Amino acid sequence: MAAVLPEDRADLLFHSYNGDGVTIQGPSLLVRKEFAGKFSASANYYIDEVSSASIDVITTASEYTEKRTQNSVGLDFLHDKWLLNVGFTSSQENDYSAETFSLGVSQDMFGDLTTISLGYSVGNDEVGRRGDENFSEPVQRQQYRIGLSQILTKNLLIGLSFETITDEGFLNNPYRSVRFLDGASGRGYSYETELYPRTRTSDAGAIRFRYFLPYRAAIHGEYRSYADSWDIKATAFELGYTHPLDNGWIFEANVRSYSQDRAGFFSDLFAFSRSQNFMARDKELSTFTSTTLGLGVSYDIVRSGWKFVDRGTISMSYDHILFDYEDFRDLRVQGVAPGEEPFFNFEADVIQVFLSFWF
Repeated sequence: MAAVLPEDRADLLFHSYNGDGVTIQGPSLLVRKEFAGKFSASANYYIDEVSSASIDVITTASEYTEKRTQNSVGLDFLHDKWLLNVGFTSSQENDYSAETFSLGVSQDMFGDLTTISLGYSVGNDEVGRRGDENFSEPVQRQQYRIGLSQILTKNLLIGLSFETITDEGFLNNPYRSVRFLDGASGRGYSYETELYPRTRTSDAGAIRFRYFLPYRAAIHGEYRSYADSWDIKATAFELGYTHPLDNGWIFEANVRSYSQDRAGFFSDLFAFSRSQNFMARDKELSTFTSTTLGLGVSYDIVRSGWKFVDRGTISMSYDHILFDYEDFRDLRVQGVAPGEEPFFNFEADVIQVFLSFWF
C-alpha cells in the first residue's frame, strides 16, 4: 500500500449566496488529469458576480456591482508514500488583484494508517479603489500549516490540523468608515475613514472525526479554535450525518455553530474623531454568532460507465445561515439616539449545484 494520486475528474459548479442585500453567484470548472504514472495536473476557472447593497454600503455609500475572476493551476507528484503538490492562483477584480503560490507535502506511514502533511502558501495582493487610479496598496500573506490524519479503527478516522497566517500591508477596506459622536451633526454622529494595523497574525487549530456506521452511513464532526493579534477569539462546532441508499442516492445534513469576540479596536460608535490610533466598524470584526443548517443530496447519473466516463454524479447543497451581532447596530433604524439603535441581524442562503465526472 502507498499514497495515491487524486482521481481523474471534472467538476462543474454553480454557486449562489444571498444575504444582507448581497448577491454572489457564478460558475466554477475544475479538471484534473493524471499522466506519466506519477503526476496529476489540475486547472480551475472560477467566477464571482457580486451585487452589494449590504448595511455597510447603504449607510455610507451606494450600491455596487463587480466581477471577480480566478484562475488556478496545480501539479501533484507521487513517489512511493510521498505526495508533493504545488499550486498557483491568480484572481482579478476592478479594485483588487491577488496572486498566491502554494506548496504542500504529505507522507503515509505506520502501515498507511497515519498521514502527516505540511504546507506553505505566500500571496501578494494589490488593493485599489474605484474612481481613484492613484490609490494602490500592497498586502503580503503567508500561511504555514501542518496536519495529521489517523485511522484509529476500521470505522473511525480522526484528523488534526494547525495553521498560522501572517498578513502585512493595507488590511482594511478602502471604502469603509467608522462613526463617532458629533454634536454638530443633525443625526448626532459623523463618519471618517477607518484605520487598521498593518500587521496581523492568526492561529487556528481543528480536530475532526468521521465514524462509519454499520449500515453504510456516517457521522462527522469538527471543533475549530481561532485567535489572532487583533484580540479576536473564535470557536466553531459542526456535526453532520451522511446516509447513502442502494439506488445511487446520498443524503446529507449538518449543523454548524460559530461565535467570536470583537477586535480590540472595533467600536460601533467612537467617543470622538480619531479617538484611537486604530479604529474599525466592520461587522466581521465585531462580536457575533452564526448558526448554519445544511442539507445536501447527490445522485449517480452514470453508475456503470458511459464511453470515456467511468462515473458521474449530480449534487446539490443548501445552507441557511443566521447571523446575530452583539455590538454592531442597525443604522437603518431612524429616530433613536446614537448608540441606541437595535443590534443588527440577518439571514443568508447558500446554494451549490455540482456536476462531477470521473474518467
